[in-house]
Amino acid sequence: MNIIIFGAGRVGESVAESLVSEQNDITVIDQDPVRVRALEERLDLRGVVGNGIQPSVLAEAGAKDADMVIACAALDESNLVVCKVAHDVFQVPTTIARLRSPEFEEGSPLLDKAGFAVDHVICPEESVMRYIHQLIDYPEALQVVEFAEGRVCLIVVRAAAGGALVGHTIGEFRDRFPQAEMRVVALYRLDAEVEATAQTRILPGDEVFVLAASDRIRWVLAAIHNIDQPVQRVMIAGGGKVGLRLARSLVGQCQVKIIESNPRRCEYLASQLPSSTLVLQGDSVDEALLEEENVADMDLFLALTNDDEDNIMSAMLAKRLGARRVMALINRRAYAEMMQGSAIDIAVSPAQTVIGELLAHVRRGDVVAVHSLRRGAAEALEGVARGDVKTSRLVGRRVEEIRLPKGARIGAIVRGEGSDAEVLMPHHDTLIQADDHIVIFIPHKRLVREVEKLFQVGATFFG
Repeated sequence: MNIIIFGAGRVGESVAESLVSEQNDITVIDQDPVRVRALEERLDLRGVVGNGIQPSVLAEAGAKDADMVIACAALDESNLVVCKVAHDVFQVPTTIARLRSPEFEEGSPLLDKAGFAVDHVICPEESVMRYIHQLIDYPEALQVVEFAEGRVCLIVVRAAAGGALVGHTIGEFRDRFPQAEMRVVALYRLDAEVEATAQTRILPGDEVFVLAASDRIRWVLAAIHNIDQPVQRVMIAGGGKVGLRLARSLVGQCQVKIIESNPRRCEYLASQLPSSTLVLQGDSVDEALLEEENVADMDLFLALTNDDEDNIMSAMLAKRLGARRVMALINRRAYAEMMQGSAIDIAVSPAQTVIGELLAHVRRGDVVAVHSLRRGAAEALEGVARGDVKTSRLVGRRVEEIRLPKGARIGAIVRGEGSDAEVLMPHHDTLIQADDHIVIFIPHKRLVREVEKLFQVGATFFG
């Protein structure tokens, strides 16, 4: 696909990095020549220096032949105008805008073709909040992502000594835990992939990727990790957009404390949050402050400032002082990878949380949901099997007959719609039917194109 990315900030850079790796033709527009040059040197893309809201700049970027424009600059108004110009002047088929304001909702008249012509909205701050909420709801998990309108979940969990299934082979799971049918789609040991076969034994410390029906997630977590106590006390370092959104969403669910260094911002936070949320003015890397505010009693410490280094330091300090679990918001990919296996339990990347939403629009074939895993190296996608035996590579075939690339695995099938939908854990002889939703784990992004082809139908299919 020919894709134009407007804005070479942290989100734009991560989007470009992800899409370039899939052999798309990418052009990045930004007014900062240093940023553009750095991206051109590091990635296989073309850079255009200029203001993307100007038709002449979009023309230079190749908007006439573009399949998609992704506007992810810092300002909502710039992103809105770029989408409007791209659609009205250059008839770009698909426009995506990063919009921070909650007043611009996807599908609203303001964003339709007669309005700002925005087909899809992304908001990294909102995506981060949803991501963190899932981890608060399931404190045993490292990552939780949903498919099939929430009917199926892929959970990443670290195997703990004492877990009912730890020390046993994957083949023994069904007999030992019949109440929670699950499918292990991937296993990582000491950060290296281990083939997940029926004979593979789960060991303490293994990172296990499991697909299961959403109503069975608690059972699965208990089997592999043991059940942790619910998250009731939360401390947030940083009262910016993400911190405020999260604090608002936790009202009535958790006891929340926010540490913010800017006095004016503290006043604003106090005016926006109920009195039950304690707003503290101070430095989140101040050991005395953390001890005074009983960080050791916290179920969860979240470092959500705009500074990666501060987030890393405050999260590590909170962990050393006794916080049960710590997360840090980390924008730089190199930093996030360095934190793997450190005192920080989970490193959250704003760009990676939103990449999946973008990828669903880039994927070929009938792909309806995509989630980025392992800091973008792996992926899980949900596609719909269309066509019939003659025109589809999936419909009318047993799972064992489907030609998947090496390492890719079918983890779940959702059959039917609405209240009649049924979640199936596929076996070798499970027959794929038309309109089945199939969730596939892909261990390496280079295999994505092969998997996409499975969801494309022949020319004779007109459904």
